[in-house]
Amino acid sequence: MKRVLLLTLAVLTVVLIIIAWFQSGGVERRALQLASTPEQAARLMLSQIQSHKFDAAYNRLANRNDVDENTFIREFTGSYGSLLTISSLEGFDIGVLHATDEEATVRAKFHYATGVGPLDDTRDLRVQRTGDTWKVVWPVDSRAKLPPQVIPVNYLRWDVISRGSGDDWGVQNVDSPQVRIVSMNAIQRPDSVVLVGEVVNEDSVPAYVNVGATLLGPNDEELAQESSFDKIAHTLLPRQVSPYRIDFPNMRLDKIKNVRMDAKALLIAASADPVIAIDQQKLETNALGKKVLSGKLTNQSGQIVSIPHVIAAYYDSNGKVIWVSDGYVAQALLPQTPVPFAVDLPPDVAKNVQTYRVIVNHFELTT
Repeated sequence: MKRVLLLTLAVLTVVLIIIAWFQSGGVERRALQLASTPEQAARLMLSQIQSHKFDAAYNRLANRNDVDENTFIREFTGSYGSLLTISSLEGFDIGVLHATDEEATVRAKFHYATGVGPLDDTRDLRVQRTGDTWKVVWPVDSRAKLPPQVIPVNYLRWDVISRGSGDDWGVQNVDSPQVRIVSMNAIQRPDSVVLVGEVVNEDSVPAYVNVGATLLGPNDEELAQESSFDKIAHTLLPRQVSPYRIDFPNMRLDKIKNVRMDAKALLIAASADPVIAIDQQKLETNALGKKVLSGKLTNQSGQIVSIPHVIAAYYDSNGKVIWVSDGYVAQALLPQTPVPFAVDLPPDVAKNVQTYRVIVNHFELTT
């Protein structure tokens, strides 16, 4: 009887271990290790990247002898204080576009959590069979390495000198720069009311600008209050114009009687450098079927731009602002090195766009 009980407990233990292995994804992990399909190969590599097992992910590459490992790692961890340096790969989606017995193309959608909100990136990866397994062929960095050069500095710069507590010269307070809201257009979206327009710094000094708005109901009661947050170029040089956008979730235009606008400005130190050129701008439909405004950014200065922020204003045939979109570029802008960008545009807005204007805001990580 005792032997039967021990045998029963042993069999039960083995069964429970097998069940736990299945429930914890043991079969899936085993299949991934084998990488017997193109999808499994890409999923294995990205799973290892998500777990920060970069050496293992690098060793899964079919062409690792042609790819520098540090360059490969920086594709996901960032460099030069770029947005990816304060980001993490939260998840990814994999889909096979087409495949043969020896080669396939896999579309990978990366989902990052960043310091400024979610960031998505889509790449088409080539996967090839190597013996009984599949491996990813990683694109080789073909960017030319620039030689040392001298870039003359001739940009405008404004400094702010403040009186200290022990000083007896000057005045402590100064007037705020003069800024003005040039236009405002209220738009009903499916799930929100959106205010778009432009603001100008009319002063001869730089200003840090933020635009806010309050929605008023039929009896002049306040319904909601929001600000432009990061959908604006906050630092405006003299005479510079920035688009802005303010979102009011779960609001309806027919419930609003009036809108109270407010533009606040502070005097700040600023410079006209770095200069970022915007080239090859075009409205198009991307690989995911989304309407986007795409182009390339080129840092024409000699300093690195850590986190570029693209803001685009779209105008109808009457010159009225009908939408404002923005997006962050994941990689830093090195001097004289073009980097692509793309910002989304609602399809129903895109058909009414006649012209557009793009400006580039930028941020630097402070330590």
